[in-house]
Amino acid sequence: MQRKTASISKPTSGVSTSQLARYAEGWLLDGEIRQHSQSTTNLRKLLVKKLVWFLNDRGCDQCGTMELRQFFAYVTNGHGSADGRWNDPGKKRQVRPKTVYTYFVHLRPLFHFLVAEGVIDTSPMDAISPPVARADQVQPFNERQVEALMTAAQKTTHKKRDFAVVCFLLDTGVRASELCSLTLGDVDMSARKAIVRGKGNKQRAVFFGRQTAKALWNYLREEERQPQTPVFQSDRGNGAGDGLTRSGLLQLIERLGIAAHIEAVRCSPHTFRHTFAVSFLRNGGNVFSLQQFLGHTNLAMTNRYVAVSQGDLERQHRQFSPVDRLRA
Repeated sequence: MQRKTASISKPTSGVSTSQLARYAEGWLLDGEIRQHSQSTTNLRKLLVKKLVWFLNDRGCDQCGTMELRQFFAYVTNGHGSADGRWNDPGKKRQVRPKTVYTYFVHLRPLFHFLVAEGVIDTSPMDAISPPVARADQVQPFNERQVEALMTAAQKTTHKKRDFAVVCFLLDTGVRASELCSLTLGDVDMSARKAIVRGKGNKQRAVFFGRQTAKALWNYLREEERQPQTPVFQSDRGNGAGDGLTRSGLLQLIERLGIAAHIEAVRCSPHTFRHTFAVSFLRNGGNVFSLQQFLGHTNLAMTNRYVAVSQGDLERQHRQFSPVDRLRA
């Protein structure tokens, strides 16, 4: 009599595309219970939406290791598509390496959650090496470019809002997500101070000068608002009146860059952050204060700006050396 051999089932690592969005809802709820910040939750919702869009666009019945590799490759190179990344003609610029890394580190916990829930046996992300997250090359706006952006902001349809956005980014160095989540109750106009929520839902104070305060006042006085309403509001589509999104902010800055004829420098909210940091050091600020203003957890991140500011000082000394000028 032959003995029946037990069949060994192959561990599953792929999840059905049709059910991925539903499983992701449970993952996002789990994140709320863990008290993830609203910006983290919003970002993860967006990334899941883009992943599901890609799988459906490619006709993938399931999401496994191969499909995820194809997805990350698309995030990297999708700008070369005829219709642009995500079938958006406006998305024809290559993303930063840090962007691909952001996709990776935020989607990896989703599949670990599915393993913990018993949906799959192993995570399809385990076989994928993390993308290399090269640090941004610090290239700030120069003074002429800043003036051109300010001039362009004052010629738009919503010039008071756009000018206030440019001033606030330049004067505080906040991240895009921090500006978008700012509410009226976070801003103290008399003290010229705002409380922003950074990475990990950590709060910190940032400060702004008189000219930025004036720009904010000219914009905010247009209508009465409640403390919980967003400071910077969207003006387009179904979201008009809601808080400006990161995507909306990026598009706004890119439009201003085109109007201001900015070339050779990436025109993005993060470039304003670079500009604030380098200007702060050039004007005599110390690196420890800058670390606090930027919300950096360690000095290694802040020291990137030190190298740029010191290079500027070296050029200044070569041009204005007292002894060299005396001998001349």
